[in-house]
Amino acid sequence: MARPGWYQFPPYVPAAARRAAAARAIASLRAQGRTLEPVPARESRTIATSFWGRAWCDNLERYSDFATRLPRGRSYLKNGLVIDLQIAPGRVTALVSGSDLYQIAIDVGASERGRWAGLVEAAAGAIDSVVDLLEGRVPAKLLERIVDPARGLFPAPRDIRFSCSCPDSALMCKHVAAALYGVGARLDSRPDLFFVLRGLDQDELVHAAGRAAAGRAAAARPGRHTVPWQRLPKVFGIDLDLKRPRHGAKGRSPR
Repeated sequence: MARPGWYQFPPYVPAAARRAAAARAIASLRAQGRTLEPVPARESRTIATSFWGRAWCDNLERYSDFATRLPRGRSYLKNGLVIDLQIAPGRVTALVSGSDLYQIAIDVGASERGRWAGLVEAAAGAIDSVVDLLEGRVPAKLLERIVDPARGLFPAPRDIRFSCSCPDSALMCKHVAAALYGVGARLDSRPDLFFVLRGLDQDELVHAAGRAAAGRAAAARPGRHTVPWQRLPKVFGIDLDLKRPRHGAKGRSPR
């Protein structure tokens, strides 16, 4: 018998039984009027396929603080156990089905303004539209800047704080890990939520590109050239008896 106060891990439950329990939890909560946004189960090994979704997952796995704690969360996500995932400015909330239904809260610090300003400057002339940005159709150098750990937009471990209602005392439990992977999966269909989460306005990048394009167009457009009045006779090759007009003077035009 375990000592009083010790947490006893529940017995192993097969993946099929976990998926069935998750489906029952979704049906029950929806019957109570809850609006849920579950992350669908994945049959393939890949969590995300879009630029933003893959970049989010790659960023999580880049850090040793997270890398050793993510695999079980990945399994939970792929089995469809994240039955609700909500992304708001600076915050992710989730419900994950396990031996019980657990509530997860993840706070993500806002992107550093200096990084964002530098990226907006780098984006000048490089993005044609918001659609291209959200689909990752921008020059490779800009994509590299976006995911760069030192200068990019993705959060480091120090920017992320989380909690879970489960009794697991691990720094990052599998339920939190599943929710973090769920963000990457959600970005496949809603890449705009990355900017919502990080407190950024993607339109700033596109507007910077537009301003740069307008500046180039203005520089290439032939300017208007005016001819001093004294040179008119030479320009037209005729003799003209011109006197410099006085402002406000009234007179008749020569016939």
